[in-house]
Amino acid sequence: MNKQMTFAAAAALCGLAALATAAPAEAQYRQKIGNDMGKCRSGSGPAVLVKVEGVKSSTGTVRVQSYRGTKADWLEKGRWINRIEAPARAGTMTFCVPVPETGTYGIAVRHDANGNGDTDISADGGAMSNNPSINIFNLGKPSYKKTAISIGPGVKSISVRMRYF
Repeated sequence: MNKQMTFAAAAALCGLAALATAAPAEAQYRQKIGNDMGKCRSGSGPAVLVKVEGVKSSTGTVRVQSYRGTKADWLEKGRWINRIEAPARAGTMTFCVPVPETGTYGIAVRHDANGNGDTDISADGGAMSNNPSINIFNLGKPSYKKTAISIGPGVKSISVRMRYF
């Protein structure tokens, strides 16, 4: 009986250890955060200071999401790392997007002009790191290679231009 209890306890501990190591991997995705500009101060990082230019109107919301710069993650549903949402403000908006570690990432921006949560091609706008061309052939999803940016231990500043159809 004692050996069975010992085996059961060991199995339970192994299961808990597996859960403990799996949690951080899952926690790396889908983090909704605020736009904390303090995380982009000198000496902070790793982070991306994203200047979004050309926001068409002050209606709806602007969403900025970071992704790992890999084919497996770039623009894949649920594979975003951090998301910041803010009320839209016509013109230029600035966001501070921290990333978990140095590496290659991509930034995607969406202006949900009517705030309905759906993608309305005729009204909503979008932008991506490196400002790749978007056309009917890539359906707004350029290759991760075209949007990849390298983030070091500090703060990287980028500018993206909103595009509307």
